[in-house]
Amino acid sequence: MAEPLLAIQNLKTYFISRDSTVRAVDGIDLEVYPRQVVCIVGESGCGKSMTSLSIMRLVPKPKGKIVDGQIVFQGRDLLKLSEKAMTDVRGNEISMIFQEPMTALNPVLTIGDQITEVLVRHRNMNKRQALAKAIEMLKRVGVPRAEQIVHEYPHQLSGGLRQRVMIAMAMVCEPKLLIADEPTTALDVTIQAQVLELMRQLREDFNTAIILITHDLGVVAEMADHVVVMYAGQVVESVNADELFAEPLHPYTQGLMASIPTLDEEKEVLYSIPGTVPDAAAFPEGCRFASRCPLAQPSCFEKMPELREVKPGHFVRCDVV
Repeated sequence: MAEPLLAIQNLKTYFISRDSTVRAVDGIDLEVYPRQVVCIVGESGCGKSMTSLSIMRLVPKPKGKIVDGQIVFQGRDLLKLSEKAMTDVRGNEISMIFQEPMTALNPVLTIGDQITEVLVRHRNMNKRQALAKAIEMLKRVGVPRAEQIVHEYPHQLSGGLRQRVMIAMAMVCEPKLLIADEPTTALDVTIQAQVLELMRQLREDFNTAIILITHDLGVVAEMADHVVVMYAGQVVESVNADELFAEPLHPYTQGLMASIPTLDEEKEVLYSIPGTVPDAAAFPEGCRFASRCPLAQPSCFEKMPELREVKPGHFVRCDVV
């Protein structure tokens, strides 16, 4: 197999205050190969978005800090780059679609100004060349009236159009890696399907690898080559998408699968995983899922299980399965 485009090892991102240390991302490993779509799945607060911000080195300061690990992208450890060198990577080699386009787009700049800024910065284009490229990219992602919309402001566009603008901005420099953080959350199902198809098409056109962060297993089934399931700041299962849906092994993943409504089975009440996620400032000694797990043994509360390979290419953080 080819060398991974991105290899994350033992990444730890903590929020440190006088009173507590919140372990938002606590020792994750992740690999992404060229043209691969890797979905990171898990409930709110599990560390998905903080993983993506860590890759981009955009962890909120001063409390947020990457305290350990490596993020190796095309042979370079991003954590060792200067801020100037990292600025050359962001938006050019690695791009990100943020969770909420209304807050991610600058409300006082036109759409054209925001896209051309990337091209002037990374491609040394003049304003006229950059505007022509911006219009071309907006058309490519299905934005109507692109010539007019480049002169409009974010508040003048619908949610679906703002999301397309975000994708155009992210893809205009043809990055090797695109990170999409919940790119379809606020969209209706029709627009959601269009955005996912657009991302799939852009991967074909530009040979871009994608990290897709979501809690929607329907999106995972449609898009993923490989799936990483996160819980309480850790990876609990990592496997190719087909095998995950055919045979999920970690009890948390099984709980997620059981909560999906199906057409061939009538349920009055959907299954939900009992209990709550442990406090990230006070994780228990043993398995972090043990208090909610139907298979938990006494040993699960005492010792943290390692992420181990139980079948070729199938990694699970559980000593019971």
